This record gives sequence, C-alpha cells and structure tokens, in this order.
Amino acid sequence: MNGIGRRRLLRLGVRAAAGLGASSWLAGCGGGSEGPAQPTPSGTPAPVSPPTPEPPASFCTASPSAHLSRVAVARGADLAAMTREVLTRLGGIESVVHPGESVFIKPNMVTLPWAGPSYDPFRMGECTKPEIAIAVAEECLQAGASEVTIGDGSQMPRFDWSRAVTLDGSTDLVRAASDLSARYRRPVRLACLEVDTPEWLEVSTATSLGRVAVSSLVAHADRVISIPVAKSHRWARLTLSLKNFVGITPLERYGWAASPDHSRVDLHRNDFDLRGFTQLTLDLVQAVRPDLAIIDLSIGMEGNGPSSSLGGTPVDLRSRLGSWVLLASTDLVAADATAARMLGHERIYTEPVLGLAVQAGLGVACESQIDLVGATAAELRVSWLPATPAN
Repeated sequence: MNGIGRRRLLRLGVRAAAGLGASSWLAGCGGGSEGPAQPTPSGTPAPVSPPTPEPPASFCTASPSAHLSRVAVARGADLAAMTREVLTRLGGIESVVHPGESVFIKPNMVTLPWAGPSYDPFRMGECTKPEIAIAVAEECLQAGASEVTIGDGSQMPRFDWSRAVTLDGSTDLVRAASDLSARYRRPVRLACLEVDTPEWLEVSTATSLGRVAVSSLVAHADRVISIPVAKSHRWARLTLSLKNFVGITPLERYGWAASPDHSRVDLHRNDFDLRGFTQLTLDLVQAVRPDLAIIDLSIGMEGNGPSSSLGGTPVDLRSRLGSWVLLASTDLVAADATAARMLGHERIYTEPVLGLAVQAGLGVACESQIDLVGATAAELRVSWLPATPAN
C-alpha cells in the first residue's frame, strides 16, 4: 500500500527538520492579513542548479511502453456532479482510496487569504474551486477513508477557510467539512500548512538547495490527491498537478536553511531557470508519490499567471468550449500532458518539463500512451495565452 511506502520512505532517509510544533486544528485556521499577494520573486537569482538531464528529443520514441495511462474527462456546468462523473470514468475513488486509509487533498489556494466581498480568487481563476474539493472529500469518506485533510500552504501563514465559498454561494469549506465530519462520523480537517504542520520533513533534491522541507501531513498520509486549477505560470510555464506540490513546503522559513528568512518565494528564485525549477517540483513529487490528480479547468488563468497581480487574465472555459472541464488520472504526468495539449502548450511545456518527469519514471506523457476517456483530444482544444517566461 502507498501509506506503507511513505512510512518506509521516512525510515530510509527523510529526516525531520526543525518543526513549528503542532497547533490545534480548527475548521478555519484564522484570518489572513489584508494586502496584495506578493508572488513575484525579487533580488538576484541564485546560481543555477547542478545540470539535470536534458529530455530526449522525443520521449515518445525514446521511452516506448506498452503501458497506457487513463485520463478521464468530464464536461458540464456542475462541478460537484462533474467530479463524481470523472471519478467514475476513472474506475471509482475506491480504486484509489481503501477503507481505513488517511487522505490528504492538496488544492491550490494560493491567494485565498485575500478573498472577500471585493475579491474572489475563485472567479479570478487563481484558486481551485471548493466544490471539487468537497466532492472528492465525500467520495473518499464513502470509500471508507479514516480521515480526510484538505490543506495548502497559500501565501500567508494563516488564512480563513470560510472564505473558500462555492461559486453558487451555497456553502464554504468550513461548513462543508463540518457537515461531512458529522454525517460520516470521521474527521474532515482543514489545514494551513505553515501553522498546522506537526513536523517538517527533509527531502533530498538535486537542485543547489540539497534538500527541502515538506509537511508531515502530506508525507504521512496514506493517499495524496492533487487538485490544481489550470494556470499559465511565468516560472513553470504551466501550473498543474505536479507544480501544485510546491505548496507543501514551508512559507516563512526552513529550520535547516543557512538563512533564517529563507522562504518559499526563494524556491522560485533559487535555480532560476526552467530545468532547475522543474527538478525541484519533480523531487517533491518523488518524495510524496501522489495517487490521483483532478485538474480544474473551469475558470483558470492565462497570460502572466499564476496570479492577477502578475498580469494573469481569468478564463472561463464556458466562453471558449461551451462547458467546464475536469481531467482526472492516477498518472499525474499523463494528466498534465493532456491539459497542456488541450491548452496548446505542448511545445513549451510537455517536451521540456514533462520530458524530465518521464525520465524520472513518474508517468507517461506521449499521446499514444494515454487512454483518453469521456472526450476526444480534438473536442478539448482551446486557445490559451502563454506566460512571458521570467527565467
């Protein structure tokens, strides 16, 4: 089982970093300070990382495989119903989550701390829609999960999960977590990783950092599910299910770092090129070994994402495809490759970024190795402006 694999990983070499101490978990972990998001790295870029392998000229021909990875598709206007539909097409959540297992759900809530009456990061395409996370949590409980944690690092140490309101305004993540916990008599928790992480664990990385800390809430979970919102990204080209795991690192400081103010923003500044940043992402994914990805292609962001403060522009997929789209797969590389092709970003993302993921044995990216269920590739094609590369 994957949980046993995680515990074995910890015994074999993931070391505990200086912890922040376990805080008491609330359904919401406090309110964030008001102010604009500051995702832009500043200062002089650090030296680039040690050379990482170049992706093969064509990883499809260089890494032939009879293995097919399934990527399921759901289209519609009801995200909760679409979530259940896409999981059914994938074989059901019970094929991933088994009775008695703990589950960690990782959405992208990067600008949730600033949500309020005048600023909706969900309609801005910056954050994963709460409807999807709620539906996945309930599906996991129905499959017998012992507990479900929904967590992210965001851009502030504390933020108020009640600001994660569904698009129709009917509920929010705090009320939904409470309702699910009561209904299934098993806990659904919401975690601000910076303050709710009991222990930070060191993971080796091939970048110049040498190692990086990750939250034990993720590393110790039996099952890990990535639910990103699709956005173009000035440093990573696209932010999808793999890049989503940068959010499991500490925000303010690493206890092991030489500098006491070494922050997650420095992860973007360090090894400031596409290969170096990709290597960091792949090292994080190698460490936590996520089990499932569901990519939110309802309202995302094109152009200079990952936030509007950098110049990104919201895109409602209904205006371009006539419907919202969810993609799901137990192969995160295949899911990201399918999303990249859907957005027309294969040349700038699939070959240079996912080629390294294929080499690392994290999945398949060749179109001929992906079994697309629920739609054809041609039906999903949509225009999507790329970001201007910052590295």
